[in-house]
Amino acid sequence: MILILFGPPAAGKGTQAARLKERHKVAHLSTGDMLRAAIAQGTEVGKRAKAIMDKGDLVPDEIVIGIIGDRIKDPDCKNGFILDGFPRTVNQAKALDELLKGRTLEVSVVIVIEVDEAALIKRVENRANEARAKGEPVRADDDPETFKKRLAVYKAETAPVLPYYDNQGKTKRVDGMKSIDEVTAQIEAVVKTAKPRKGWFG
Repeated sequence: MILILFGPPAAGKGTQAARLKERHKVAHLSTGDMLRAAIAQGTEVGKRAKAIMDKGDLVPDEIVIGIIGDRIKDPDCKNGFILDGFPRTVNQAKALDELLKGRTLEVSVVIVIEVDEAALIKRVENRANEARAKGEPVRADDDPETFKKRLAVYKAETAPVLPYYDNQGKTKRVDGMKSIDEVTAQIEAVVKTAKPRKGWFG
């Protein structure tokens, strides 16, 4: 199973990906997590990514694609993987297709988590307030103003990726405003009924 979770920042992609990983025993590949790991390690890529992410901008394609290409060679991706936060541009989507094609694989299904923008902003504000209440630093991408910029970037840069997958007949939409468990149930229904494709490991 090669599954893409698609939706704006704070839509709950990470939460749902973690549940899919546990239930289906596949790898969860979050570009955000991989980039943050590179930042924590102080690598050259990490330093470049940090400066970009702190401003709320998208990390350049060559950095992200390189990280993904290396990561899917790991043994835990043998039975499939879930992509969370990638692809973010049409060019990345095309690059991913080429990357998978070279391994006789393809994306199985793209699950779009649809949510209300005002609710997303409220979620981020709540996360920031909770961090402050615990005396913890607010993550740069949880700052409400930075988040609004990320949302604008998503609408301008990432939302246009959807027609690309719509044209391939791979998109399925779920209501992300439901409870976490209800969203999980919707996603599981999609996974269960999705037409098997190359890269689908059941």
